[in-house]
Amino acid sequence: MRHLAFTVALAATFVALPAQSAFGQTYPAKPIRFIVPFAPGGGSDIVARLAGQSLNEALGQPVVIDNRGGAGSTLGTDLAAKAPADGYTLLLGNISLAFNATLYKKLPYNAIRDLAPVSLVAIQPNIVVIHPAVPAKSLKEFIDLARSQPGKLTFASAGTGAGTHLAVELLKLRLKIDLLHVPYKGTGPALTDLIGGQVQMMFSTFASALPHVKSGRLRALGVSSIKRSPAAPEVPTFGEAGVPDFEYNTWYGILAPAGTPRAVVGKLSQTMRKALAADDTKRKFDVQGLEPLGNTPAEFTAYLKAETEKWGKVVRAANIPPQ
Repeated sequence: MRHLAFTVALAATFVALPAQSAFGQTYPAKPIRFIVPFAPGGGSDIVARLAGQSLNEALGQPVVIDNRGGAGSTLGTDLAAKAPADGYTLLLGNISLAFNATLYKKLPYNAIRDLAPVSLVAIQPNIVVIHPAVPAKSLKEFIDLARSQPGKLTFASAGTGAGTHLAVELLKLRLKIDLLHVPYKGTGPALTDLIGGQVQMMFSTFASALPHVKSGRLRALGVSSIKRSPAAPEVPTFGEAGVPDFEYNTWYGILAPAGTPRAVVGKLSQTMRKALAADDTKRKFDVQGLEPLGNTPAEFTAYLKAETEKWGKVVRAANIPPQ
């Protein structure tokens, strides 16, 4: 009986492999639903529409953007994780996938277990900006000022647990400085108060902060990427400003429900990577201050695990209570 069971299982395996391969060759045969777990108009929505357009052009099927914002991206992510694993539902995930694993007591999904990474799509470095009245002309001067006045300088964020909050918590841990957190309900209100001088410092995306830097209402101290940004080539990196080994990028990637056929995941990943390498795609991303960055499913899986571990340590060290 054991030999019979083994023979049946082995035969089933060989039948499944050609079936998966054939499915991968015919896929896609209908429109693809692309869930964005944020409201329209934000960074994730912009990236999803750019990526969706590339997939549509390469695969010959419509890619329908489905914005499902709410609860820090957990509602839309849960919807994607529980969707049929047939390749016709995709998720535009971002760095919040790594944050939320520790920020929430009970998530209805496990990003590592319930999602199949397809490819990173883009990264977006952040820029550190301060109010011009702060007596610091460089990041080093700001750090020295913070050390001389522990707990007195304030930093704004888009909310407790947001990337703009955790990035500063990481900086505080690395540099052993004490800054007072002032959370807001979104990036817009935070920048408004920073411009008004109610707070002194903030991490922000280029798209949000750069117009105010150019107008002189804010002062840029450094970019949080390894290399300088084409959007602001005059602003030094943290490494150049005296803070080595510090990096904070908002990243965006495509994921599918776990169990999606490997042939389909592979086809989507290869298609996306090819599109991201095209000059026309690069130009579209550059306009938004984004750096296109594709990788393999295995590479994205390793990256997601590393990011989850990294930011879990920051959340715990900063004593941010789970929601």
